[in-house]
Amino acid sequence: MNKSSNCQYGLVTGDMAAAMTGRELLQAIIEGRLPQAPISQAMSFWLVEVGQGFAAFEGEPGPHLLNPMGTVHGGWALTLIDSASGCAALSLLPAGTGYTTVETKANFSRPIMAHSVLCEPKRGSSHKGAKSSRPRAGSKPWMAA
Repeated sequence: MNKSSNCQYGLVTGDMAAAMTGRELLQAIIEGRLPQAPISQAMSFWLVEVGQGFAAFEGEPGPHLLNPMGTVHGGWALTLIDSASGCAALSLLPAGTGYTTVETKANFSRPIMAHSVLCEPKRGSSHKGAKSSRPRAGSKPWMAA
């Protein structure tokens, strides 16, 4: 899967964002009515599914993401998880409301190899308060066909 050739990348204008709920905005990105975020192009991952309180991304690690040891840099996985968590929180927000990450933490149990893995973060929002939410996410790597 090389989704990058099928995507448009760019920013959503404030007027567009103000007119849609978070979930509507994310669905418009998936359907191609709005562009994927520019970071998706740089980091080789894409928003592929959204629901009430969850979002899913797929990512393709590659040679441009390797650390000096030849494995995918942990920052890529953390960015992927942060994006899934942030979008899970956004999916719960009304029109005209934004979000930002306050804290992200990850523990890695094994390296991600550049040529053999497709990653899909697990997604979900475990709590939504008046001023913050606590999304949860992890990644599920599997061998590419």
